[in-house]
Amino acid sequence: MDDASSSPVLDYWCELQCPDCHRAQGDLDALRERYGERLEIRLRHFPLEKHKHAYAAAQAAEEAFAQGKGDAYTAAVLRRHAELADRGEELLLEVARELGLDAGEFESALIDGRHLLIVDADQAEGRAIGVKGTPTYVIGGQRLDGGKSQEGLRGRIEEIADGLTRQSGL
Repeated sequence: MDDASSSPVLDYWCELQCPDCHRAQGDLDALRERYGERLEIRLRHFPLEKHKHAYAAAQAAEEAFAQGKGDAYTAAVLRRHAELADRGEELLLEVARELGLDAGEFESALIDGRHLLIVDADQAEGRAIGVKGTPTYVIGGQRLDGGKSQEGLRGRIEEIADGLTRQSGL
């Protein structure tokens, strides 16, 4: 069974200006390393009003995914989350250029709003299932809130993922 659509899914509600989401990257990298294709990790956007550049960053991330480097882009922006607070869209475009992405398309995407529906849909779904902060994880129908502490969350995610991969024969 190597069909990725049959793999268990970990939805990860994230905000690119969030220091807790930056700290969560190590856990997500470890999960990717451990499970590879057996666990689909999906970034979901949940920009918080208290971070004024989070909404633009979510749109920029979607443009990076459209250009094939979404994971690298989000990781790079999260590493510079404090700088994003000061520099906003200037930083988003700089990271795009550093990764060899088409910065002109990024500028256009931020102006024309082509990714607004994706960001808004993620945020609405998050609210509907009780996401209040970031990072928040959902796997196997269980919501795990990482906004207060990451302590023990990776272990809990692994327990659930192990059970789901056994059930699906992966």
